[in-house]
Amino acid sequence: MHRQKISKRCKEYCPRARAAIKFLVADGRYDYIETGSLVSIKKNTKGIVLPSEERSISMYPMDFEEFLWATGNDMLMDLIRKMYTEQKPLGQAFHRQAMDTFRLYMIVGGMPQAVNKYVETKDFDAVDAAKRDVLTIYRNDIFNYAGDMADKVVSIFDQIPSQLSKHEKRFRLSALKPGAKYRDWDDAFFWLKDARVVNICYNSTGPNIGLKMNEDRTTLKCYMNDTGLLISHAFDEKGIVSSEIYQKLLFGKLEVNEGMFIENIVAQMLTASDNNLFFYSKSSEDAEKRMEIDFLLQKEKVTSRHNIRPIEVKSGKNYTLSSLTKCMKKFGEYITTPTVIHSADYKVENGITYLPIYMTPLL
Repeated sequence: MHRQKISKRCKEYCPRARAAIKFLVADGRYDYIETGSLVSIKKNTKGIVLPSEERSISMYPMDFEEFLWATGNDMLMDLIRKMYTEQKPLGQAFHRQAMDTFRLYMIVGGMPQAVNKYVETKDFDAVDAAKRDVLTIYRNDIFNYAGDMADKVVSIFDQIPSQLSKHEKRFRLSALKPGAKYRDWDDAFFWLKDARVVNICYNSTGPNIGLKMNEDRTTLKCYMNDTGLLISHAFDEKGIVSSEIYQKLLFGKLEVNEGMFIENIVAQMLTASDNNLFFYSKSSEDAEKRMEIDFLLQKEKVTSRHNIRPIEVKSGKNYTLSSLTKCMKKFGEYITTPTVIHSADYKVENGITYLPIYMTPLL
């Protein structure tokens, strides 16, 4: 049996050790795990041959189930998964418990430092301080590794909360610089996405099997990789989000556009489930043709028809589904299982599946 050896951050600081992995693996006596910061790993490859023996694993913030494990709740996700499989609601008591726990996950976030601090202290001020340490690392990495793009990258990073607070949540380049063209900022967006700082959602001009073929890279949404970090990033006037704000967010009592946080965490959960993010937007003076679908998911097994799942995300209790209804009418042959992600329990009504937000990871 092989012994395991964790080569701590060797990919980041010891590129020659990384190159030697090929021979170490061939030796056969050990298994190796290499870790490191993604941005510095990509930078420190000059003069080495990348070993074909490496198998990359994408790491994301802790998901809802991992958060439940960390906080000592080993049963709730099993129940959620069972009800999702059986297409049944949890019922009033369990749904309330699941929503309360999910809101806690949303505001603490999935960064291990913040989750650990919450488990240790239950102190939201301490949690926020841990998240701000991560945001500081992000900012420092931008200036250390983004090179000539650093100013553009940090400009995008600083604009994320205000861009997501808008109704349509599409990133407006004019907020960065009047007359800005996407071709001049494309590399900066890609740097943030490649560094796992953000999740980019591109507009697909047709909700059919070729989402990527229909990708419009000049129209995008830019979500934070972690919603807990977004909350700290959004409320940074005094450098810390007070426990009072966290408590109001926890109970849905804060007078703020909560939709930005709900949509961000849906994007976060879909990304962690290895989905590429796409949305559909159609502008028109004709109200019947105008629509905006928050997310489009492609089925794993492609068929000749009905491959795309349109998803609308709703944060409030009272909402309309005009865009989803128009999408079903116009693109019926291309779509499957129209879905609304909301804060209420599971139900199916008029051909639409309504999912409580805590079931999103199961899509």
